[in-house]
Amino acid sequence: MRRILILGTALALSLALAAPVSAEGSTVHVVQPGENLFRIALHYGVTVDALAAANGLSDARRIYTGQRLVIPTRGSAASATTSSSGVHVAQKGENLFRIALRYGTTYQALAAANGIANPNQVYAGQRLVIPARGTARSAPAQPTPSGQTYTVQRGDILSAIARRHGVSTWELAQANSIRNPSTIYAGQVLRIPAGASLAPPASPPAPTGGHSGRWIDIDLSAQRLTAYAGDTPVRSTLVSTGLARTPTPTGRYRVYVKYGATLMSGPGYYLPNVPYVMYFLRGYGIHGTYWHSNFGHPMSHGCVNLPTSEAQWLYNWAAVGTLVNIHY
Repeated sequence: MRRILILGTALALSLALAAPVSAEGSTVHVVQPGENLFRIALHYGVTVDALAAANGLSDARRIYTGQRLVIPTRGSAASATTSSSGVHVAQKGENLFRIALRYGTTYQALAAANGIANPNQVYAGQRLVIPARGTARSAPAQPTPSGQTYTVQRGDILSAIARRHGVSTWELAQANSIRNPSTIYAGQVLRIPAGASLAPPASPPAPTGGHSGRWIDIDLSAQRLTAYAGDTPVRSTLVSTGLARTPTPTGRYRVYVKYGATLMSGPGYYLPNVPYVMYFLRGYGIHGTYWHSNFGHPMSHGCVNLPTSEAQWLYNWAAVGTLVNIHY
């Protein structure tokens, strides 16, 4: 009788653990040993893609025992837009960009709505208010005239402030001795340079001693890559470089290896088949990007993200050994 009682108790506990729980109106499944995303999706009558999207999983193979998975309602789309009263609970491995993409908003708007100064700092269990689509970041009603000052508002980024005042990001950064445009903060007072132009400097800081062959210039302040043949620019494109916590290294390097496609993974991301990769320093590379199109803004873990078509052109144009000049 005692054995039966113990077995019965153990069975009840295992059933309780395996059973879905309800959290704030959503069904949550606690992953059990031996389960995979396919079986869980099948159990709830949803697709693997929908289940992965609902939980910000970039690799459907990577789930772990004890992980709490939100079960999407049948027929719901991963990219559905919520009202400004919607709340998302961040899951392990999610980042602000993927959450914003899911709700049809931008990571800047999401950061502004939640008072997040560093878009790379999101933690599991964090409750994020989802702004309605089209909600703009707070900004002054009238642009500040050139030669005066502007106080950074919550959610502002340097490139947007520069555009608003008719100056380039580079000029604004230089006028305020800002080495990393991603590190501005709410309440910071910026001096708007007078008589500035929208165009960046006519030529980038050239490699010491000059360079007569092909080389690549990456301006982190302007978020722009330009391919040069000697002193002549031959192609230029907006890029996305490293965020404040994962900055792109500055200096002069050379492309040491090229891959038509390769896997890139690290804390919080798993990206198979990244196209047209050219590594210039350890794991830092220039490559095509299929997971976002927010070029002109820092987005990466340190690499230089290009539109895939631009990456393909650069991959074919630049040989191993090509100089890469990175600066603010």
